[in-house]
Amino acid sequence: MTVCISVKNLCKTFTLHTQGGTVIPVFSGLDLDVRAGECVALSGSSGAGKSSLICSLYGNYKSQAGSILVRHQGSLVDMVTAQPREIMDVRRRTMGYVSQFLRVVPRVPARDVVAEPLASLTGDRAAARDKAEHLLARLNIPRPLWSLPPATFSGGERQRVNIARGFCADYPILLLDEPTASLDAHNRQAVVQLILEAKARGAAVVGIFHDEEVRGLVSDTVFAMRGFREAA
Repeated sequence: MTVCISVKNLCKTFTLHTQGGTVIPVFSGLDLDVRAGECVALSGSSGAGKSSLICSLYGNYKSQAGSILVRHQGSLVDMVTAQPREIMDVRRRTMGYVSQFLRVVPRVPARDVVAEPLASLTGDRAAARDKAEHLLARLNIPRPLWSLPPATFSGGERQRVNIARGFCADYPILLLDEPTASLDAHNRQAVVQLILEAKARGAAVVGIFHDEEVRGLVSDTVFAMRGFREAA
């Protein structure tokens, strides 16, 4: 299978400038390959660096050493050294990200929040809205809420809108940071099905799943972060 993400010798630290420049190690010497159609679940205790690795893959965090090669439009982009414009293009075309929190422009309806990534990619806003409505229905968001801004929704509803947005475009790579954390069993199953469908079409998935049942259903490999924290 094609390697979609190749991480080599990655090192990440945080510098606390308000604490005399104290350096906090996160991980060091981290190697990871993720292939098309594969889901890698990150494991480890709180503080092991799981979310920091997700943020590094997405280009939100700058790594101190190593490389993150992402297969993008037929070539390889190093997210550690890439320019901001190139990182934004990777996010637009190749890499979807479902974070723990939904951050949206106020007063924008949920339907448009979900449709925006696909509409931006294809220019077909009507088709993107159709896909958004399909996903909102699958994730059990009541139809009367589709035209309302998600800021008015419950925590679980906002998380499901966030998931729908991440799955609206068929990204070759998906990063999932606890996508089922605040969901009931019925909605967890809907998310599991979306992940399995993404894998079936060849998406490479990296996720954090604290729910062991969900992890067992979707992951092909469990990648332990603990040793990399100890080595940092």
